[in-house]
Amino acid sequence: MTDFQSLGLSETLLKAVASEGYTSPTPVQEQSIPPLLEGRDVLGVAQTGTGKTAAFALPVLQIMGRKKPQGKRHIRALILSPTRELAAQIDERFAAYSEHMDIRHRVIFGGVKQNPQVRALQKGLDILVATPGRLLDLIGQGFVDITKVEFFVLDEADRMLDMGFIRDIEKVLKLLPNKRQNLLFSATMPKSIAKLAGSFLNNAVMVDVSPKEMTVDRIEQRIMFLRKADKRRLLVQLIKDERVKCGIVFTRTKHGANRLVKQLDQSNIAAAAIHGNKSQGARTRALAGFKDGTIPILVATDIASRGIDVDGITHVFNYDLPNEPESYVHRIGRTARAGRSGIAYAFCDDSESGYLVGIQQLIGKEIPVESSHPFHFIGAIPKPGQKPGKIKEKSGTKKRPRNQNSNRGRQNNNSRQNNNRSSGGEQSSRPRRNNRSRNNRSNQSDRGNQNHRSDRD
Repeated sequence: MTDFQSLGLSETLLKAVASEGYTSPTPVQEQSIPPLLEGRDVLGVAQTGTGKTAAFALPVLQIMGRKKPQGKRHIRALILSPTRELAAQIDERFAAYSEHMDIRHRVIFGGVKQNPQVRALQKGLDILVATPGRLLDLIGQGFVDITKVEFFVLDEADRMLDMGFIRDIEKVLKLLPNKRQNLLFSATMPKSIAKLAGSFLNNAVMVDVSPKEMTVDRIEQRIMFLRKADKRRLLVQLIKDERVKCGIVFTRTKHGANRLVKQLDQSNIAAAAIHGNKSQGARTRALAGFKDGTIPILVATDIASRGIDVDGITHVFNYDLPNEPESYVHRIGRTARAGRSGIAYAFCDDSESGYLVGIQQLIGKEIPVESSHPFHFIGAIPKPGQKPGKIKEKSGTKKRPRNQNSNRGRQNNNSRQNNNRSSGGEQSSRPRRNNRSRNNRSNQSDRGNQNHRSDRD
């Protein structure tokens, strides 16, 4: 049986690994650490929960420990992450693994004031974990220099592209030195990711930890067919009947997440929402409450969920089925971690049966049906030969004439502007742009985080 010592890690890192309770490396660690220690580039297919942070953090620390630069510290390792939560957790892991080393590290992201981040940068850093928007903004202001980076990690590359960060990534790559070691991790490997990897990886070692293999082993999966109007009642019943103390509920939209939290509260179930429209403080508090057990239910959208890496999650509820089959794999992977078991429920209404077809094609099996619940609806079951994809909902309303819509729009223009401002919606109006211009520069600084990274409705 492989252990961490056989991977070639130093005694200092072995001590840190032992203090974290790690006994044997995960497949992605076993396959990634040796080539990285040899100086090779690595292309990894792995999702969060597979141990990939340690797979790149441990080699980075060991390589950096081999020599200490003279003079003021400069950024030697840059880790780029799509979300604030994931970036913060990566930085926490570097803190744990480098406990017995003379290493300075820092995480920077938007949604918070930049001044504390700038002060840390000015003191000198060895490792920087960053989100693209805040990184490029601070580079533009002259506070970040990445021209001496020796190790570059692009984490969650598929999510980066989904969120519109490809141009930001290309800008960062142009600023990095030509001579460096690279690592790219992605939960999936579509052509766009393969093209991106080929643009900067050199003779990379391929590490493939299949999501299919990671999800079906220890996770009990159940699909429940029902009408959309019955979803909330079934969720409340399951949470109460199974006495869920640590569960995640996934919705497709931010507004749906907010609404569901209010509905759960009305049923005396403590819950908090986490999504792109929430302030960083609210997201941090929600995640902290979920981790310490004071908030048993976390309602999340897919993009925000990328930073949720919490031990002890027993239940995952797919309140809305995802329109991307890979997201289902990632969602249910929130449970059954570190050898534990877990259960994943999926609710499917008659507009989502096409999504279910795509999910089952991806995982290569049919999800067992739970039909004994009181809201079972046979009309939501996929038809024989049904193709994957969105099922169009029938609409009984006719479109209004364009001139009627225009007149109504002019009449209600003021009320719509007020609604946009109060609801925090993503559609901007002129008054909102003026309000944003009055904000201090630090709160504007992560344009990529505020816009690209917010969950799309």
